Amino acid sequence: MVVTYLAEWSSTFSMQGIFVLGLPYALLHSGYSGLLLIVLAAALCCYTGKILIACLYEENEDGQVTRVRDTYEDIANACCKKLSPSLGGVVVNVTQVVELIMTCILYLVASGNLLSHSFPYVPVTEKTWSVIAFVTLLPCIFIRTLKIVSKLSQLCSLVHFVIIFVVITYCLTQIRQWSWAKFRLSLEFEDFLVSVGVIIFSYTSQIFLPTLEGNMKNPGEFRCMLNWTHFFACILKTTFALTAFLTWGEKTKEVITDNLPSFLETLVNLCLLTKALLSYPLPFFAATEIVYSCISKDNHSNYRSLLALTVRGSFLLLTLLMAMFTPHFALLMGLSGSVTGAAMTFLLPSLFHLKLKWKKLSFLEKCADISVFILGFLCSLAGIVCSIKGLLEVFGGV
Repeated sequence: MVVTYLAEWSSTFSMQGIFVLGLPYALLHSGYSGLLLIVLAAALCCYTGKILIACLYEENEDGQVTRVRDTYEDIANACCKKLSPSLGGVVVNVTQVVELIMTCILYLVASGNLLSHSFPYVPVTEKTWSVIAFVTLLPCIFIRTLKIVSKLSQLCSLVHFVIIFVVITYCLTQIRQWSWAKFRLSLEFEDFLVSVGVIIFSYTSQIFLPTLEGNMKNPGEFRCMLNWTHFFACILKTTFALTAFLTWGEKTKEVITDNLPSFLETLVNLCLLTKALLSYPLPFFAATEIVYSCISKDNHSNYRSLLALTVRGSFLLLTLLMAMFTPHFALLMGLSGSVTGAAMTFLLPSLFHLKLKWKKLSFLEKCADISVFILGFLCSLAGIVCSIKGLLEVFGGV
């Protein structure tokens, strides 16, 4: 059982990955409330993960609970079948693709930033470094199965733990400089909302959960696995964010590795670069498979290979172009978390659960789902406004 949990933990954690780097910066703008938000986000994401998987199951005539749906799309279609048989699936697929592509873009943005700070004496701009990182990702066009992607995800998890260990160890050596006075008591409302988006996005993995649960050797252990993975993720993220912020305080930067001394920064940045590049194939593969499955249904088999290559190539180019024009890591994280992250993590799971299980839910369960939906909606709306405003200010539009 322990081995199974570790394997599933590795898969779940690799989905959240590099976005942990923005958590100390989020604490800078959210203060003590940021610590509470990290814990609260873990609890809420764990809860919505459970209710999402519950929507895959129904009781048969004998009262036995059986799995009648396989994907997030199937759940959405079941909820909207009276209105339109495929409407829910279209909405979910579009939202999933946007979130996955935004994740890929963030990996490219992070790669350019990491290379730029690792080799500051090379006369190359950050955008050019992103292009160089993009070139190394071109083989993703030829990935056809999850087997390769899963191996890359395992390597990601290993590299990630090494990075976190190195950063926390350095921060502990600076413990004499720590001061709780570095936490802000007064907050800027807009900066705080952007931080909410960053924290939410660091936990999002719901879009992968139906597939993950379906491939477990013992799906009955899914709820327990989800509890443990979110518990350990919360502990690790809180420890990392807290030690890093207490070390650098007001000087905390958007990507925390920029704060490290030069003798560590280059090494850690190169490790992070490796992780970012290894992480890219998972969301990329998932996004292209969704699009390909939607548009290949009526195509002749002779053209499907060419169509698949075209879809993958187009998505690769799209992520590069977006990375070139939106290079602000934390703000992009905030926007992604506020839009698609909140929808897939809070809004849709709670809405679908209420729709499919209304008659079987207790009063408290209904209240919990409604509360999660309202909270997700408010956070999403406020985060969208503030993140877009921040991006416009950065680009000189306001």
